[in-house]
Amino acid sequence: MSLDDAQIVNVNPQLQSPDTLQNSSSHGGGFQSKSWRASSVQEVGFVDFGSKSVPQGSQGGGADSEGLSLSMSHREIDNEDARLVYVNDALKTNERFEFAGNSIRTAKYSVLSFLPRNLFEQFHRVAYIYFLLIAILNQLPQLAVFGRGASILPLSIVLLVTAVKDAYEDWRRHRSDRIENNRMSSILVNDRFQQKKWKDIQVGEIIRLSANDTIPCDIVLLSTSDPTGVAYIQTINLDGESNLKTRYAKQETLSRIPEKDRMNGLIKCEKPNRNIYGFHATMEFDGKHLSLGPSNIVLRGCVLKNTNSAVGVAVYAGSETKAMLNSSGAPSKRSRLETRMNQEIILLSIFLVALCTVVSVCAGVWLGRHRDDLDILPFYRKLDYSEPEAENYNYSGLGMEILFTFLMSVIVFQIMIPISLYISMELVRVGQAYFMIRDDKMYDKTSNSRFQCRALNINEDLGQIKYVFSDKTGTLTENKMEFKYASILGVDYSGEGTDFDGEQRGYCIQGATLNGQVWRPKMMVKVDKELLQLSQTGNNMKASKQIYDFFLALAACNTIVPIVVDTSDPAEKLVDYQGESPDEQALVYAAAAYGFMLMERTSGHIVIDIQGERQRFNVLGMHEFDSDRKRMSVILGCPDDTVKVIVKGADSSMFKIIDKSFNLDVLRATESHLHSYSSIGLRTLVVGMRELGIPEFEQWQSSYETASTAVMGRVALLRKVAINLENNLNVVGASAIEDRLQMGVPEAIESLRKAGIKVWVLTGDKQETAISIGYSSRLLTSNMSQVVINSNSKESCRKSLEDALITSRKFVVSGDPHAGGFGALIIDGTSLVYILDSELEEQLFQLANHCAVVLCCRVAPLQKAGIVALIKNRADDMTLAIGDGANDVSMIQMADVGIGISGQEGRQAVMASDFAMGQFRFLVPLLLVHGHWNYQRMAYMILYNFYRNAVFVLVLFWYVLFTGFTLTTAVTEWSSVLYSVLYTSVPTIIVAILDKDVSRRSLLTYPQLYGTGQRQESYNAKLFWLTIADTLWQSIVVFFVPLFVYWKSDIDGSSLGDLWTLAVVFLVNVHLAMDVIRWSWISHASIWGSIVATCICVIIIDIIPVLPGYWAIFDLASKGSFWICLLGIQITAIVPRFGIKMFIQHCKPSDIQIAREAEKFGNSVESRGTEIEMNPPRR
Repeated sequence: MSLDDAQIVNVNPQLQSPDTLQNSSSHGGGFQSKSWRASSVQEVGFVDFGSKSVPQGSQGGGADSEGLSLSMSHREIDNEDARLVYVNDALKTNERFEFAGNSIRTAKYSVLSFLPRNLFEQFHRVAYIYFLLIAILNQLPQLAVFGRGASILPLSIVLLVTAVKDAYEDWRRHRSDRIENNRMSSILVNDRFQQKKWKDIQVGEIIRLSANDTIPCDIVLLSTSDPTGVAYIQTINLDGESNLKTRYAKQETLSRIPEKDRMNGLIKCEKPNRNIYGFHATMEFDGKHLSLGPSNIVLRGCVLKNTNSAVGVAVYAGSETKAMLNSSGAPSKRSRLETRMNQEIILLSIFLVALCTVVSVCAGVWLGRHRDDLDILPFYRKLDYSEPEAENYNYSGLGMEILFTFLMSVIVFQIMIPISLYISMELVRVGQAYFMIRDDKMYDKTSNSRFQCRALNINEDLGQIKYVFSDKTGTLTENKMEFKYASILGVDYSGEGTDFDGEQRGYCIQGATLNGQVWRPKMMVKVDKELLQLSQTGNNMKASKQIYDFFLALAACNTIVPIVVDTSDPAEKLVDYQGESPDEQALVYAAAAYGFMLMERTSGHIVIDIQGERQRFNVLGMHEFDSDRKRMSVILGCPDDTVKVIVKGADSSMFKIIDKSFNLDVLRATESHLHSYSSIGLRTLVVGMRELGIPEFEQWQSSYETASTAVMGRVALLRKVAINLENNLNVVGASAIEDRLQMGVPEAIESLRKAGIKVWVLTGDKQETAISIGYSSRLLTSNMSQVVINSNSKESCRKSLEDALITSRKFVVSGDPHAGGFGALIIDGTSLVYILDSELEEQLFQLANHCAVVLCCRVAPLQKAGIVALIKNRADDMTLAIGDGANDVSMIQMADVGIGISGQEGRQAVMASDFAMGQFRFLVPLLLVHGHWNYQRMAYMILYNFYRNAVFVLVLFWYVLFTGFTLTTAVTEWSSVLYSVLYTSVPTIIVAILDKDVSRRSLLTYPQLYGTGQRQESYNAKLFWLTIADTLWQSIVVFFVPLFVYWKSDIDGSSLGDLWTLAVVFLVNVHLAMDVIRWSWISHASIWGSIVATCICVIIIDIIPVLPGYWAIFDLASKGSFWICLLGIQITAIVPRFGIKMFIQHCKPSDIQIAREAEKFGNSVESRGTEIEMNPPRR
């Protein structure tokens, strides 16, 4: 059925008949929807205790869904920790100016603050302070080595480039802020609604919203166009979820008309906080004390949908809104490679100090030896004889001259610390991010989303990951639930021996009230024929009565909102069930397929079409799902004048509250069915029900009202009320829902394990479900031994860990070759309660370190973070966490690298992550391909930058030793300045972005190549010192070859300086070219173009008469000795490096070199079916 031309239609159930429609537009894919109530609802008798409708919460759902109890995060409010908001009295509310206005500012700078603040932030890098001090020292007459302008040029260029980038980004923020602050809303002023800019809205003002309006600030709903006070909210701008949420106005404020009725009241709410799922407040209105919760507040950035209008009062504005408090972004992280690089920079600093110390000490010794000749030596004249009376040349004494020499040495050798490296790293990371984002292999067609790089500073960490911590639901699986099986009254309706009715188009309703239209559920569900027939026989027989109760519970015990969607066929409508829990959606669709079709939901009642007969049920109360109880419950007033409490939840919590006199055979059969469902990877729920007597209901109602209006301890009191209600239940049945694996997950996990990456799965699901998913995803194998720890005490955990450790150590000693480790550790959340944050953590770490796979079941969100911290704090390995929901945020932020999946559970994980993508399988190209390339390129670039700068500094150092330690330099000051900024910087950046040591195909074919990053083969102390040794040799060649060639000649210092400059630039570029693996025209242009650019610059410098060395290069290049010397330097300097590389490659090749050779002969190898043998893995 085509939905391309669908429309959404909103029907006001009290003011019009179903055939009178009010259109409202929507942003979602051309759809329009309607929330409706059929006028032909059979108004049969039902119990009405005169109770207020209990607000329904934000999160219902099965216990198997990995949700953190949102209500658990509410802070208890007290008189000192409260904000007072006077309704419709902004002056009194803000008389002490303690509340923020509604103007927002995401920009960091103003015109006046930009320069000082931006410079302050940039100088957080110690290297910048170092170069600033160098430039300041060079301004002093006693220490001036370079020209004053030239000395400050490199730092100025780096600061300017960064400042321009920051200014552009901040200009975009200012523009966005201006647009946002100048949007208009309707505000109540002097009993009339007037248009007002968002930035002028104040806390306490009453705001009126129309359909499709964006909420300007956090408001408490006072009334809506719906007579029951319900409003439908889209929170996609807040958390990325497109499903509509329900929010409610209190019945006491619902009937008030702001323009006519003076609305006065006092809201006492918690102070601003970041919890977007919690709100804790009370309201005094017309002498009544009302409780307010998360279902009564609408947050800034949400959009009003399918509701004609709503009125609310502002409680949080501007920077104090929950959306703004959550807009801080992901925490700043620093890559491990950069941290290690800083250690090497400290070593280079020590080396620099050593060079300067040698020069200054030698200068002191030289001055001491020649102290009697200083007056007359032409190159060191102590006295000025140009005047009739000789004067001192500002000679400050031996001690001060040594100090000045030391400081001048620092100025001359300053580029030993590579200032250009920092900006080069930033540019390279931007380039790497571009190619990751544009990689079509990481493009998700289903969600139309590309890879997102949210943290540029840790790209290279992707190539060093050792541990992957993964959520299950929505990360390994699709999080698209499909109802599969049911167990009702101990009978298993799993489709075994029966046929699914796949040919029919599913359950539908039609009648006079629908003007002949056919309405059917949007999603089709396969049904069991036997169960379908039994569900249609009414509720007279015991089995049929149980089936009736089961599907009634599925249709009623939830927070799903039915939305009717028009299709291209005017005679057919689709009912779309929207809610926050995919489990609930699957269950409601299943109930509709069996003839129990949810038609309408308000804050006070629901309407269900049961086998063609519409029935209305009063919703007398609801207790939301939370992770402590692991269940939710609803109290229904039924058409037969009875009151029922329906509870659904996890079997671990439900079987504790079953009536002891319940049929044990049915109970055992249900437990057996649950085990079989879990064993094949299905998510299970148990449904229970009992009737509630009037006295018991009145007692519950009294307790609920007392708890919900409590100022202190409200959350705990409400939980206690729920626990007292949820007892002595009869088991109605159990459901099984399938959450299919995402495409490519088994292959991805297998590749990750071959790459030496340990994959841990942390899930809130049952142990059997997690194990089943483990097998289907190839995380677990049949030959893998399993250690299961399910303990209920600390001592029991201790014994289990000790026994498992003994077994694992025996395995290690015996050397039994299991792939990747001892086996699989399976542990539940209850055991982790006793292990984490205790002395048992170390034993768990040792055991997990021996295991190839770890499965953690029934874990809470904070336990996920605790497990990541367990490895991160004890091992020297890199960790990565990947998840898709709000319950994964703490885990993602704890890991070295956090990845968010943009899936079905909103964008909370994405917003807290460093990188984001659409599917788990994209982890393979991200880590094995881009991660490897990023690490190898960045590691090479850092070492190359150290070499490039050090070889130039050492040439200057050798020259100082031959010129009386006077720190005169043959290289012109402009060449010294431009060396690392212009002469050699571009090729480094280009190669670090484009070069590939191995092809994508080889990296995916041989995942073990990823181990080079884990073992830090491309950047380590050994390579650093080898680089320094090679640098030392090359600097000696560059300096001494020209020195010997032109010894006792009439060549001047400037000519030698030009030769050394060209020799070094030629050498470092040839060195770079020798290491390039994949050549492209850009690589050729950057490397050879850099050499050409250097020659041009040297010529330009030498044709300026006012600069030293005028015309030197022309005189030098006219002689053949210059060209022979230049060529000889390149050959002599490079030969040792070339020889060692060839020796290693042929006698002791690395895995990368083996794979590279295999690429050259790939076709012939494949045709012979030969397998490439890599080096044995190193642990």
